[in-house]
Amino acid sequence: MSNKKKDYNLNSPSKFTDEMKTIPPARRLTAQEKTQMSPLQAMVASYGLPRLLITGFLLVLFILTPFVDVDLVTQITNIINRFSWNAVLVLAMVPMIHSGCGLNFGLPLAIICGLLGSTLSIQFGFTGPLSFVAAVVIATPFAILLGGGYGLLLNRIKGGEMMIATYVGFSVMSFFCMMWLLLPYSAPTMVYGLSASGLRPTISLDGFYNQVLAGFLEIDFGEIAGKLGISLGALEKLVIPTGSLLVFVLLAFLMWAFLHTKTGTAMTAVGSNPTFARAAGINVDRTRMLSVIMSTWLGAIGILIYQQGFGFIQLYNAPNNLTMPTVAAILIGGASVNKASISNVIIGTILFQGIVTMTPTVMNSAIHMDMSEVIRIIVSQGMILYALTRKVKGSK
Repeated sequence: MSNKKKDYNLNSPSKFTDEMKTIPPARRLTAQEKTQMSPLQAMVASYGLPRLLITGFLLVLFILTPFVDVDLVTQITNIINRFSWNAVLVLAMVPMIHSGCGLNFGLPLAIICGLLGSTLSIQFGFTGPLSFVAAVVIATPFAILLGGGYGLLLNRIKGGEMMIATYVGFSVMSFFCMMWLLLPYSAPTMVYGLSASGLRPTISLDGFYNQVLAGFLEIDFGEIAGKLGISLGALEKLVIPTGSLLVFVLLAFLMWAFLHTKTGTAMTAVGSNPTFARAAGINVDRTRMLSVIMSTWLGAIGILIYQQGFGFIQLYNAPNNLTMPTVAAILIGGASVNKASISNVIIGTILFQGIVTMTPTVMNSAIHMDMSEVIRIIVSQGMILYALTRKVKGSK
């Protein structure tokens, strides 16, 4: 068969129809084939075979836990905790994906805004839960300002957003590696002891906002069993960070509600077809900038939620360690470069964090060797590689 491109004459309908008959019918019969699928096949097609395989692997790990002397309830607690730390960071990907700006590889910029909020909150003397509120308030103007500049840059290089975003993340992180040493911080809990200047790589949040959300309305089954004077068995090891989960639910609901407003619909239209959106009277550049600012603010809030659960502020190169896992999580959840939903965020975060948490523990217990960090790196980087090379059909 000749590879020569056919010259269709749209003014000759009969000729165009005859030529269309030569095209393989697989693409044109997709909708018809879907109607002929069994319920099980339709469910698999909707959920996605790759996600189904990852979910199956995670279930196998859960099933293996009693056979390798791993406490299942403890692992479930770890997965829930890691989900509560990372879910808002993954949610930050949604606005930029909807507006057509692609995956936010410039997430370190948003994280820097959150780090400025957290460190300045401590520098200004705020303690306890109030320090978390202050960190959010301080981080917000930084997120708006830097997110606006980031949006202006992305509007000037339409089509290459993800590549440019990667360099934005690297450059901002490298710049602040110097600024953490040069900015005039003086709080004793943050600076180096000998020089009394320059921020430490890791700052403890004890006495500040450590567990401020995770401890709010926390459900500790062990504590409940002790108060009631009953035994719940293995369930006593289950701890649910209710506050962190409620904050994620609130932000996810607000994001869902926003995407169903007039502005949110316009944002989706810009991502799907910017030419049509422009013809409909939508200011494409302004809408894209709004999505970048929203993503930057959510990323800043996300890192603050991560810090309160983790218990430490990590500076210097640490922001770069969260970019790829966050991008991989939403892709594994079923999102593409121009389409994402709240369900993609939830499913992807659970699957990614579940695999990263369970695999090293189960494998270590199975082979009786301490290779947890090696296995964690192999599994996490392998999942990132899979997510970034996954081909998803769709068009802008």
